[in-house]
Formats: sequence, structure tokens, C-alpha cells
Amino acid sequence: MENTGGEGETELRLGHYWAELTHECLINILARLTLEQRWLGPMLACKSWMHACKDSSLHSAFDLETRFNSVPESNRWWCAEFERKVDSMLRSVVDWSDGSLTQIRIRHCSDQSLSFAAERCPNLEVLSVKSCPHVTDTSMAMIAFRCPLLREVDISYCYEISHESLALIGRNCPNLKILKRNLLNWLDPSQHVGVVPDEYLNACPQDGDSEAAAIGKSMPHLEHLELRFSKLSAKGLVSITEGCLNLEYLDLFGCANMTSRDIANGTTNLKNLKEVKRPNFYIPRSVFHTERYGHWRLYDERFQTDVFRI
Repeated sequence: MENTGGEGETELRLGHYWAELTHECLINILARLTLEQRWLGPMLACKSWMHACKDSSLHSAFDLETRFNSVPESNRWWCAEFERKVDSMLRSVVDWSDGSLTQIRIRHCSDQSLSFAAERCPNLEVLSVKSCPHVTDTSMAMIAFRCPLLREVDISYCYEISHESLALIGRNCPNLKILKRNLLNWLDPSQHVGVVPDEYLNACPQDGDSEAAAIGKSMPHLEHLELRFSKLSAKGLVSITEGCLNLEYLDLFGCANMTSRDIANGTTNLKNLKEVKRPNFYIPRSVFHTERYGHWRLYDERFQTDVFRI
């Protein structure tokens, strides 16, 4: 019994010491925790700790990408309820950051929360909004005009964003060095079936060359470009390589409308290019129609090369 009493007194003393921590000391401790650890622990402990967790110094970056990558993708992520939760989290972090937010890495947000962030985050440098079916040119225009310090943008799998947004971002964000505009695998969508809604899978953007032209004309300082499964052609590639002479990394995996010769010819003027991810993707005959390519001989010339084997 005496031992139990002693342990209880020790716990009370420790609790008393924690309660007496200064705000600065508490912030120092909280800064060592991940975002998820803060949200699931200290924020729920007491009012003073919740207040400390909202300090602007803890919210220079909002990164949920690590969490998304740590678990298998779920079809629940594509529902309206999940989007509302992500929107709520983003709005909260933007509020707490008091303008100091420089990085946003999330998925499944909407125009509403992203526009809210654009209005209040003039120092934003990194924006990653992958897999956001309800992010459109509307919010991206606000991002382009209000966040001129952007140096990295990832709008992969966002099918409501057009080449117009790419042009606006390029013209208004001169520091842009990294652009990721990857599409879902439309050549073999089986890996997405049951997770991504069918209507979204079927809405794959068709204007690859228009997007390529916007990139080439407005993003001269680009160094890293990802266009996985884009439908751009050799013409689009030339538009990019003529305008983005500083490219060091170019990802064209799954870009089925180009041959190895197209890529070799289109990248000869890129003196700083260090790595090219080629299409390297087996394309089944069933994907293509004879009326598109004229006859199977042309199909064979385009795709039966070493470059396009797995």
C-alpha cells in the first residue's frame, strides 16, 4: 500500500511539473513531434497544450503525403466526407500558420480549402495536391496570382486542372523548378479499379500537347518535370525541350504516343539533362484501334522496340 501511495505522489509531482512548463519550453518539445503525433496526443490533453499546438511556429509545413504513402489507397479517400475532413484540416493549419506556411503536401482537398490557403499563404513555396478531383482552374488561378514564390508544384491525377493553370503558374511563379503532372495509368487501369471511381478513370485529360506548350512557353527555369502517362506527342515534347533548356530530369514513363526516336531527337538540345525515364511500358494491342494508327504495321514500328519492353 505504501508503494502504491509513493507511485501516486510521484505521478502527481510529474504532472505538476508538466503543467508548469513555460509556453516556449512546451513549443520546443512539441516541435520534436510529427504532425500526427501532435494531433492525436498533446492537442487532446488540455487547453493549454492545445493552444501551444496551434502556435504558428509549428505550422510552416503541412505534410500529409507521408501518411498517405504509409497505407494502401482506399476508395473511401474519394468520397465527399473524406474530402471535407481534409479541407477542414487544411483550413485549420492555414489559420494557425498566420501566413508562415511554406509547404502544403496533401491529397483529396477541394477548391474551397485551396482558395482559402491561396488567400492567406503568400510565402508558399511547395504545393502538392495529388488526386484532387475537385481542384480546378479556379483555385489554381488564385494560387498562381497570390503565391509567386512557388518553386515546386505537384498536380498529379487532378483532372479538372487544365493547360490554362499551367500557363498562369509559369508566368506568375518565376522560381518554379519542379513540376509533376502525372496521370493515372490509362493504358492498364486495372490497378485503380475498385479504388478510383470509374467515371474519373475515364476522364483522363486528352490535351497533352496543349499542356506541353504551356510548360514550354511559361516555365523556362524548370529543372525537374514528370509527365507520366501523358498523352503528349513528339510535337509536345519539342515544345517543352525548346522552352525548358535547364531540364535535368524528365519522366515520360507510360507516354505511349512517342517512340524512342522521338525522345532521342527531342532531347538533343538539353545539355543539362541527367536522366530520362522512357515510356518502357508494354502496350497491349487491345488498347489501340486500327483506325487510329491506320494498320498494324505502323503499330509494330512504333512500339516493338527494346525501349518499350518491361
